[in-house]
Amino acid sequence: MKGTKMFHKCFFVLTVLAFQNMWSQSVFGKWKTVDDRSGATKAIVEIYRENGLLQARIIDILEKGKKNALCTKCKGKFKNQPVLGMKIFQNLEKNDKDEYKGSDMLDPEHGMTFRGKLWLHPEDMDKLMVRGYLAFLYRTQTWHRVKEE
Repeated sequence: MKGTKMFHKCFFVLTVLAFQNMWSQSVFGKWKTVDDRSGATKAIVEIYRENGLLQARIIDILEKGKKNALCTKCKGKFKNQPVLGMKIFQNLEKNDKDEYKGSDMLDPEHGMTFRGKLWLHPEDMDKLMVRGYLAFLYRTQTWHRVKEE
């Protein structure tokens, strides 16, 4: 009887430790963007919280010859601004489905702002699903977590 209780306690502790890393995963951190059409890696984006809302900015450009690219197709305050350092998600809010949603997601390559959402892939917490909507049409990209060494 005593051995069975000890076994159950040890099993519980080991289970909690095994899943602790999975439970602690969040959308915040650095992500490698991957074009859903070409499969090319484009940039490193940092997702962070500011004033309780999700924000994201480009912290590195991986495409050759584009480190100093300007957002020539953007409008307004982003027109001809450097893509490196640009805030591409602003003020996304978390919903009860563990998704972050908002209407201020910028695609600097096409100069367009979309409404959209993002969420962790349910089977792989190192993949971030990023979906942008234009009317009833949408595109989804899968970004990959950048592991800190």
